[in-house]
Amino acid sequence: MSKKNTYRIAVIPGDGIGPEIVPAGIKVLDAVAGEFGFELQYEQFPYGAGHYKKTGTFMPDDALDVLKEFDALYFGAVGLSDVDDTLPARLFTFRVRTSFDQYVNYRPARLLPGVEGPLASKGPQDIDLVVIRENTEGEFVQSGGFIRPEFADGMATNTSVFTRKGIERIARYAFELARRRRKHVTNVTKSNTLIHSLAYWDRIVEQVRAEYPDVQYAKMYVDNASANFVLHPEKFDVIVTTNFIGDILSDLGGAIMGSLGLGPSGNINPEKTYPSMFEPIHGSAPDIAGRGIANPIGAIWSGALMLEHLGEQQAADCIVRSIEKTMQQGVMPVDLGGSAKTGKIADTVIKNLEAAK
Repeated sequence: MSKKNTYRIAVIPGDGIGPEIVPAGIKVLDAVAGEFGFELQYEQFPYGAGHYKKTGTFMPDDALDVLKEFDALYFGAVGLSDVDDTLPARLFTFRVRTSFDQYVNYRPARLLPGVEGPLASKGPQDIDLVVIRENTEGEFVQSGGFIRPEFADGMATNTSVFTRKGIERIARYAFELARRRRKHVTNVTKSNTLIHSLAYWDRIVEQVRAEYPDVQYAKMYVDNASANFVLHPEKFDVIVTTNFIGDILSDLGGAIMGSLGLGPSGNINPEKTYPSMFEPIHGSAPDIAGRGIANPIGAIWSGALMLEHLGEQQAADCIVRSIEKTMQQGVMPVDLGGSAKTGKIADTVIKNLEAAK
């Protein structure tokens, strides 16, 4: 009898609806692990804005040393309405991404069968793309400061940082992914106005492009890309873009799927030198926390991305097919106009796993 694969998962439910959607995702993960014969071992950590309110820190000083021993991190959401909203990214999300060199932010956007998206003329065959966002440098490096901010001549600066290494590796990831999909990469940029940083980005992406003659390539400015997400989403397969642009476009991708509550994401260290972190793209939504109506699909789908990263591709595919069947059965969350509660949706996905194998 072959030895069962076992993976250690650090679970960070976080704030708001995080403690509702993450357990729903874990129920699905445990069910699919049973179906495919591997084991997930969890350890839970109370990090986030709630932890900050109690202790003054989003996570303890030794948290990263503890977390790096896990195979993956499964995360809910971070942030509360009474905590400064500049802190969660700086003190939690960015710290994890940069410390664990999670330089790929992987965000698929696909209109699921059974979901009525906001684009009346577009169906599932038209909306199936992945935003590959550079995740550790660019516009979000937190380089800057204030100069005499309270005076009439006060000013503030933020400086973007783009390195050849950072651009090359995210571009290669995007082209390799495109080879496994429909062989098309769109570089979304704004180099006609950011004539140094993003012109350099374009130059390096186009140098990498030469290594992939079998992949079609297009460059599109972000304003044009935003319009085409709405008018012609079928133009896109794999999008490679910067940290800031990708942050915005991936939420637009969630919108054309029908709801940000559906969107999954992975903060990925492809070399697996460090653990990767998987989370839904929506926020903590404290206004609906505790009501049992949060949409768990983004968290469940993020769990599928986690299994894919860990090498359990069949199980990951099974979860996605089960999500599709659940939507086709009309078991819709409140944010999609339905009445199904968090637990009901997770239970239905689990019921559909056997048929989806």
